[in-house]
Amino acid sequence: MAAYDFAAARLYVEDGLAEGGEIEIRDDRANYLLNVLRLQAGEAILVFNGRDGEWRARLAQARKRAALLRLEARTRAQTGGPDVDYCFAPLKHARLDYLVQKAVEMGAARLSPVRTRRTQVARVNLERMRANVVEAAEQCGVLRLPTVEAERPLARLLAEWPAGRAMIVCDEGAPVADPLVALRALPRGAPVGLVVGPEGGFDPAERELLLSRGDAVRLSLGPRILRADTAAVAALALVQAAVGDWG
Repeated sequence: MAAYDFAAARLYVEDGLAEGGEIEIRDDRANYLLNVLRLQAGEAILVFNGRDGEWRARLAQARKRAALLRLEARTRAQTGGPDVDYCFAPLKHARLDYLVQKAVEMGAARLSPVRTRRTQVARVNLERMRANVVEAAEQCGVLRLPTVEAERPLARLLAEWPAGRAMIVCDEGAPVADPLVALRALPRGAPVGLVVGPEGGFDPAERELLLSRGDAVRLSLGPRILRADTAAVAALALVQAAVGDWG
């Protein structure tokens, strides 16, 4: 029997969670509970905030634009996850939505938009990214929500790279034979940053700058060229299998 009830509705809240506590849900979120999920008085829903685990709550009161939830018991303790910073060149609209949702499902700890010379979008909507983070976490049972970082140019990302964090660079010129070999040189659980370029890849100067770093690990994503949103899933799967929490 599965340890997790995938059919249960889940709601992200920002309030602290504790037994016997009450949470007032208002406006659009209340509309979601009462008119989309059609939650009735006395019915249960799972709630989480990214800090205090997951809790079973019941609808205690419903009004036109507000709902009151009463917390009963914690169903899952808060969990962390691998320290993976996913650094990527932003994409347009629906494809960026997809990329963010899949990065949440794959267990990224941070989402770091990076501006490169071939980046296709003029502006990154960080609020839309955060909304997609919440929606993905609600739908797939994730307890830890990745943080969404402000967009930075590639040179600044590299200048601010934390000491002790391995840099994994998706590089179409890396050997294809077995991409996991390069990753397995890193200790499992080590903090890592995964850097994925835009459509068309990094330009030659950017690629040279990335690969000139002594701590850069070159990662192949296979013999075919992947679109950037597909590359997100492929690269995160390799990282999780080699140094993350899939082992």
